[in-house]
Amino acid sequence: MNPIAIVIIVAALVGILVLVGAVKIVRPYQQGLVERLGKYKATKNPGLNLILPFIETMQLIDMREQVVDVPPQEVITADNVVVSVDAVVYYEATDPQRLVYNVADFFTAITKLAQTNLRNLIGDPELDKALTSRDTINTQLRDVLDDATDKWGVRVVRVEIQRIDPPPEVVSAMHAQMRAERDRRATVTEANGYKEAAIARADGEQQAAVLAAEGRKAAAILDAEGEARAIELRAQANKLRLTLVGEGEGDAAKARLLGIKEAGADKQVLTVEYLSALEKIGDGRATKLVIPAEFSGLLGTVSALAEATRADDSDDEVRPKDGLPIPDDTERVELPGPDVDDLR
Repeated sequence: MNPIAIVIIVAALVGILVLVGAVKIVRPYQQGLVERLGKYKATKNPGLNLILPFIETMQLIDMREQVVDVPPQEVITADNVVVSVDAVVYYEATDPQRLVYNVADFFTAITKLAQTNLRNLIGDPELDKALTSRDTINTQLRDVLDDATDKWGVRVVRVEIQRIDPPPEVVSAMHAQMRAERDRRATVTEANGYKEAAIARADGEQQAAVLAAEGRKAAAILDAEGEARAIELRAQANKLRLTLVGEGEGDAAKARLLGIKEAGADKQVLTVEYLSALEKIGDGRATKLVIPAEFSGLLGTVSALAEATRADDSDDEVRPKDGLPIPDDTERVELPGPDVDDLR
């Protein structure tokens, strides 16, 4: 084989190796850490980068968010309960140079740091509070780890506690407590339901009683008003009846007197008839007496007879015949007399 061809082939192979060693591709989620002869040279961004082969080397650092699983460990709470706790830590690299040169084994370091601080945070509160305060513990643990890993060029994004497992006997006691609490709440709820139902029934009965009483009151008022109206109407009817009867009796007496007058009776007969008419009128129910004007002269004769009777028995009061009412002084007793032309 021609020596020149051999040299060309060797040179080509060396060139290919040099080219392969000099060309480096950095992906979008990576950064390249370049060292020259063991000394930090530069940090390369994503894309095509060239380095000196055999002199410079490039280490690719993943800048994406990553997760570290913290293994379970036993922790004693403030009330001396041993629980098993584990967590996960989410982080992302912010400075590849510090991440490579400031910590030898980042995964081991972050795991041990998380376990230590987790024991401190879980051991401070009691079990019940630790079980109900996971968000608070997560936030506190994240702040502690973020401060501690800042010099490593790492930012702790978040921390999540996966499990807090008490011993089986504690779990059984907690279940019994929860059942008792649920039973208590059920009993309280049932009692409140009975109470509200009883109150509602009592309110309904009270309102029904009030409405019934108001109904009876209204009915009694209506009955009383109806009775009063009926009494009033009966009284008015009775009054009208008595008035009409009295007027009829007065008209009859008037007609009799007029008949006697027309018959030409003398004054003594007229006086007797007049007194008899007064007796009949007095026996009636009329409250108003009408005396004809033509018979006013007869009053003198009646007065003379009364004086004669009083002289015989001055101690006895002259009264009308039994059953004849005495007119009140306040009542004017007038009988409408016939017209003068009629008497003539």
